[in-house]
Amino acid sequence: PHISACSLEGSTQPRQGRFKMAAYALSGRSRDSLDKSITLPPDEIFRNLENAKRFAIDIGGSLTKLAYYSTLQHKVAKVRSFDHSGKDAEHEPLYEISVQEEIMARLHFIKFENAYIETCLDFIKDHLVNTETKVIKATGGGAYKFKDLIEKKLGLKVDKEDEMACLIKGCNFVLKNIPHEAFVYVKHADPEFRFQTTHPNIFPYLLVNIGSGVSIVKVEMEDKFERIGGSSIGGGTFWGLGALLTKTKRFDELLQLASKGQHTSVDMLVKDIYGGAYQTLGLSGNLIASSFGKSATAEKEFSKEDMTKSLLHMISNDIGQLACLYAKQHNLHQVYFGGFFIRGHPVTMHTITYSINFFSKGEVQALFLRHEGYLGAIGAFLKGAEEDNPNQYSWGENYAGSSGLMSTSPDIFPMQRTRSGTFDMLEMDRLDRQLVNLPLLFDPSSYIPDTVDLTEDALAREYWLTCFEEALDGVVKRATASQPDMEDAEDRAEKFRQKYWNKLQTLRHQPFAYGSLTVRSLLDTREHCLNEFNFPDPYSKVKQKENDIALKFFQKVTQSLDALDWEARQLALVKGLLAGNVFDWGAKAVSEVLETDSAFGFEEAKKKLQERPWLVDSYCQWIERLKGPPHNCALIFVDNSGIDIILGVFPFVRELLTRGTEVILACNSGPALNDVTYNESLIVTERIAAMDPIVSSALQEDKLTLVQTGCSSPCLDLSRLDKSLAMLVRERNTDLVIIEGMGRAIHTNYYAVLQCESLKLAVIKNSWLADRLGGKLFSVVFKYEMPPK
Repeated sequence: PHISACSLEGSTQPRQGRFKMAAYALSGRSRDSLDKSITLPPDEIFRNLENAKRFAIDIGGSLTKLAYYSTLQHKVAKVRSFDHSGKDAEHEPLYEISVQEEIMARLHFIKFENAYIETCLDFIKDHLVNTETKVIKATGGGAYKFKDLIEKKLGLKVDKEDEMACLIKGCNFVLKNIPHEAFVYVKHADPEFRFQTTHPNIFPYLLVNIGSGVSIVKVEMEDKFERIGGSSIGGGTFWGLGALLTKTKRFDELLQLASKGQHTSVDMLVKDIYGGAYQTLGLSGNLIASSFGKSATAEKEFSKEDMTKSLLHMISNDIGQLACLYAKQHNLHQVYFGGFFIRGHPVTMHTITYSINFFSKGEVQALFLRHEGYLGAIGAFLKGAEEDNPNQYSWGENYAGSSGLMSTSPDIFPMQRTRSGTFDMLEMDRLDRQLVNLPLLFDPSSYIPDTVDLTEDALAREYWLTCFEEALDGVVKRATASQPDMEDAEDRAEKFRQKYWNKLQTLRHQPFAYGSLTVRSLLDTREHCLNEFNFPDPYSKVKQKENDIALKFFQKVTQSLDALDWEARQLALVKGLLAGNVFDWGAKAVSEVLETDSAFGFEEAKKKLQERPWLVDSYCQWIERLKGPPHNCALIFVDNSGIDIILGVFPFVRELLTRGTEVILACNSGPALNDVTYNESLIVTERIAAMDPIVSSALQEDKLTLVQTGCSSPCLDLSRLDKSLAMLVRERNTDLVIIEGMGRAIHTNYYAVLQCESLKLAVIKNSWLADRLGGKLFSVVFKYEMPPK
């Protein structure tokens, strides 16, 4: 059968320019046999190779990891204000929208078995067009072995880099840039991965690299690390002794044997010596007293499975105890394990986890890395790119071009080894902004953006995956309609459908593929796939129209608010903010109304709102606080375009300004659904200022400032925000944070704890979620919180 790398995601589309290569047969045959007919689609693997600028390679004993940096033309939606001077502005659109090409940078990492190396090098040589380098950085033991082949095939000089330095550099990079990089392994859990939120300061940590031997490295800073210990008893010992004991030469087969074995038939336990537990020393009866202890006295033959399991326990326990002793000696709490001995194998991850837990009495956790296999290649690449200072940027995993973590349990997904047997990809996009923590987080190390972890909540996972599947037709239709003048729009929209559908199916089988599965990650994956097929802003025209309409009502709304007494005005302002939040094209219940009823407006939205008392109702506490002194500065994270920002948020902003509170309005840097972008907000604010003296003078006096968040998501991660926003928040002594909208205040940040007062408000526009929270459709959440004492 012809098996393509993309078919592992479910796609069977024929592709141009395939190349043939010998590969291991994946179904029904021995992995040692070669199937010459397997073809692989290069456009799915070596993506954008013609624009590759710089290369690095890490060649291990069995796997090659290739890294390259490419630039690509990327379509972005731009908005530009019209010059309304001397024109009838009433009948002019607010701004023009254009789709322009922008250059963006991407890192590509590809992992494949060494059997493919020559064919891959041939393919790369044929497609190198725009490379800027004459050198390829190389690391790993195989860099010596394949040096001549690489230089001959690519015409690039191989520049060897230190393996450990590359490993550390790669580890620092993934820990800083991929929020759910580290996980603990829990054997009998479903799923077996528990992802950890990476501490904002990743240093210091201990890296235990288990290759042929064991190296234990203390990492204190970006370029400061020290090998503090190690052992000659490592993965090579397991492989070598295993081969002698079982005559099995393949490492993976030894692990397979171990997974079926019972170590207790070979190992001597405490109860075998004492008839039970050794109470005086606090040793349980099932503890291993002597590895292979029974083999000295027993007459019987031992099975290969049992001997291999005993050997695995012996070596893992030895490494685990060493790691614990070094961690305690150097007072380190973060201990990461890597190397070919680990490589995502459940058996080794479980035995290491058990060993660490036992010897540290639960004080130290064994942490593993999603992209552990790429660390050397990433580090080698970064070494070669130092003049570009890649660490001055933030990078983000591109879900559209990355394979994701494979299941390690054959019971969960029988095809789990397929892609690691062929090709595995990781792509990272360079972000325009450097991202940092919001300085107002109460405890950045314990902050978790997402309210529900769908990886662990099977009911919620099933609901949301189905919800996104059912919404796909509408997204495809919207994407096509957004580019009526593009002949290929329909074709690209279909490709987007196929890609995102395949991602959703992968996540059904492997919810842990990209870290913790959340509503946010499902939304972000969809945005990545839309961008992949050049739909940068499918809602641009919808937003333009809604902004135009809402501006016509702005003065009428503010005049009616100004006519109310103080108490009535505060409630009307909050209701306006909530009614504005109803206008969310991402919510099915709302988009259906907006599609069919063009007259549905601000007043109609107010009627939809739940009457007080609301589902979550801290309004009385909020009013009492407003009777006190004004806040110094309010940071407001804005949600939707149109009625939301113009008739909901801006009247609220006016009230804060009149109280003497400065305001920072934070909007998305890039488009997502109908959320307002920073560039759109500048134009909207300019038009409002022309109508409203309060807003106009606040802008002139620098009391109203517009900033971008650094995000392009309908949700909000307060640990990854634009650095300039974080600096402004500090400078202005911000003491109130307002987060509005379902994506930012319910799906994310519902439980976020801040150092200052906060207001989280949203209308629940999803009946399943409303039911789960104990409410109904259009229930209101108004959550005012004081900082913890």
